[in-house]
Amino acid sequence: MSEQITPEGLVALQAEIEQLETAGRADMAVRIKAARELGDLKENAEYHIAKEDQAHLETKILRLTQRLRAARVVEGVADPDVVGFGSTVTVLDEASGQSTEFTLVGPTEADLKSGRLSAESPVAMALIGARAGDTVKVQTPRGERSYSVERVG
Repeated sequence: MSEQITPEGLVALQAEIEQLETAGRADMAVRIKAARELGDLKENAEYHIAKEDQAHLETKILRLTQRLRAARVVEGVADPDVVGFGSTVTVLDEASGQSTEFTLVGPTEADLKSGRLSAESPVAMALIGARAGDTVKVQTPRGERSYSVERVG
């Protein structure tokens, strides 16, 4: 199963893996060595915590590597006037009157605080295929919401 990712998201994912495999593993080795020097390993809480943290680090590296293998880079939008994966879209929430700008990205790149909305979210799925001037309706846990597409690009 492939996962859509932007070119920027791919670079960030590769950098995170590189950092964890190099500096992350080196830091962990130092922690384990320091804890080992504290004495009896059977009753050495610092050592056991460091070994557990090492297992978490290796699991994270494995998961990120699996994501990288499954990644399918989506370069750009087929039609710049239509909302699609990678599009930046400005929408007006008709209920609140608040205007928000989103960039539709893969689920692992999503960060709502920085305006990066998962293309798999209900709002993004409703927006895909829309053009400036269109209004889309989205079913949310708080009920139906209407968004007007102000700008695509």
